[in-house]
Amino acid sequence: MHRTITAAGILLVFVTLSATAVERRTLNDGQLVLEDIPEIPREIADNLLRYQNVRSAGVLDWTEDGRSLYVSTRFGDVPQLHRVDAPAGARTQLTFFSEPLGGMSRRPDAATLVFAMDAGGSEFSQLFLLDPANGESRMITDGKSRNGGVTWNRDGSQLAFVSTRRNGASNDIWVMDPDHPDTARIALESPDGTAWGATDFSADGTQLLVGNYVSINDSRVHLLDLTTGERRLLAGGGDAASANSPVAFDAEGKGFWLVTDAGSEHGRLAWQSLDPKATAEVVTGDIEWSVEGMAISDDRRRGAFTVNEDGFSRLYLIDLICRRYQPVEGLPTGVAGGLVFSPDGRRLAMTLNTAKTPSDSFVLELGEGALEHGALQRWTYSEVGGLDSSTFIEPALVRYSSFDGRQIPAWVYRPIGTGPFPVIVSIHGGPEGQSRPTFSSTTQMWLQKLGAAVIFPNVRGSEGYGKSYLKLDNGMLREDSVRDIGALLEWIGTQPDLDAGRVGVIGGSYGGYMVLASAVHYSDRLKAAVDIVGISSFVTFLQNTQDYRRDLRRVEYGDERDPAMRAHLEKISPLNNVGKITVPMFVVQGQNDPRVPVTEAEQIVAALRGRDQAVWYMNALNEGHGYRKKENQDLYQQAVVLFFRQHLL
Repeated sequence: MHRTITAAGILLVFVTLSATAVERRTLNDGQLVLEDIPEIPREIADNLLRYQNVRSAGVLDWTEDGRSLYVSTRFGDVPQLHRVDAPAGARTQLTFFSEPLGGMSRRPDAATLVFAMDAGGSEFSQLFLLDPANGESRMITDGKSRNGGVTWNRDGSQLAFVSTRRNGASNDIWVMDPDHPDTARIALESPDGTAWGATDFSADGTQLLVGNYVSINDSRVHLLDLTTGERRLLAGGGDAASANSPVAFDAEGKGFWLVTDAGSEHGRLAWQSLDPKATAEVVTGDIEWSVEGMAISDDRRRGAFTVNEDGFSRLYLIDLICRRYQPVEGLPTGVAGGLVFSPDGRRLAMTLNTAKTPSDSFVLELGEGALEHGALQRWTYSEVGGLDSSTFIEPALVRYSSFDGRQIPAWVYRPIGTGPFPVIVSIHGGPEGQSRPTFSSTTQMWLQKLGAAVIFPNVRGSEGYGKSYLKLDNGMLREDSVRDIGALLEWIGTQPDLDAGRVGVIGGSYGGYMVLASAVHYSDRLKAAVDIVGISSFVTFLQNTQDYRRDLRRVEYGDERDPAMRAHLEKISPLNNVGKITVPMFVVQGQNDPRVPVTEAEQIVAALRGRDQAVWYMNALNEGHGYRKKENQDLYQQAVVLFFRQHLL
């Protein structure tokens, strides 16, 4: 007995003193690896259960007869395809895969659908042809490459899609008859490392309207002749870079619709002739915010678009023949997307999300005239886990002054009470993302179960505030966005109901880099940091991210092959400044992440442990860039709450 106790004591001392000893366990059939993460108390799991059973239902498309909607929603572990036949109708599940479905598009004048699906979060999606009547599907791509971005021709006999099939790296445009996948052929070989995609076929099917994404500030429109392979630049390019996104050909086939920020801070809806010498004719010049999405009816006579007004969506209807438009009044205040007209053009489906309600599917009844409309009907009522949605807290939009006097917008959620409240700063990814006033069960959970205020800053480089703001963090300016977080910490100190002595940061992807960088610069002002699939070294990230996206990221972050830029990237990378990090860290990763490889997490965890720094590490072996499977999401959320309880509260 004495020898057994002594041996156990020696082992305990070894685990405590060794910087390399790690307590490791697995959950979810061995797919979720937890290192140095304590057992999660049953009380936390029970307490969060209802918040983790909130659903949503996003619009995908209409059925062939225009009477029912296809939506994406989750009743099992991952979102699947469902059909809804009437307002407030039941959701009939049509697919039952173990992986979540990606994009879906119905074949014109037919019932069959094409959807994308990957395995384990790898993002190497394959395309499948589905018969919704019997649920049978078959793969129509090669099973190895990355495929997506489906666009049908007018009669449904051909589809264009983007694939890396040729060499594993280039984003080429392919065309195929989906009934005969062996007909797939390259229509456009990507001439560089940028992204290409088709948005519309001409009426006779011989031409493609093609977009070319070089960077967030530089995108172009081309016309591709499918017979000759000739490609002609229509918009963008040249010395003055601008963002140009093609929408569709017009009704006559003599021009096309696009969104462009040429000559403006914001993206505006425009029409342009196909004449080689033509330039864009701006239609929405009197709207001072960016057009963010557009749908066009099958007859191409009416359209609908949304505008991002300081984070909120405003919906407009437009007569595409006379180019008159007007806003739709009376919609819930929130964020709208997924616009799609019914086949007869008499109804407009959309996904609406507000700060107090999850995404649900709505339908706007339309009149005879392009601008006429009737009532907005709600088709799905997603469950909120039995919670009282009237208690959900809405955010306030604030602006705080940064180091250079620039005003930084942020959404602030404050708990009920007088405070001072601990604060969780949640930083979006992208880096060109934008935090918007959308519903988040996680945010509401933190507010009510942790009693913490939650702040979502839109630091410089965020979308939605003009292209000049978007460029303010590029290249050598990268850490200016980190300084915006420092300014936010100072602002928190001026708020009587916020506790500047108890602040945590959390963020994913580029937001994960921002968390690590904030820990480098502001550890003395932080109590906890959660890095989700974050970049720890820009050089190793650029070297190891998937081939098909490497050049796209170099445009944003800088080219590590240039000696001066490499030196700068090395200087600002958190991995090379790990000695400055003293705040407790929680690192979350997916093993199959193609964007920010698992090595980014592994190296920062190893570096922190090498300095005896407290770090929790969670890695899901069946996930990629973020967790999509509910069983992993649930445990991740519970662990974050435990981490904040221990280190923030």
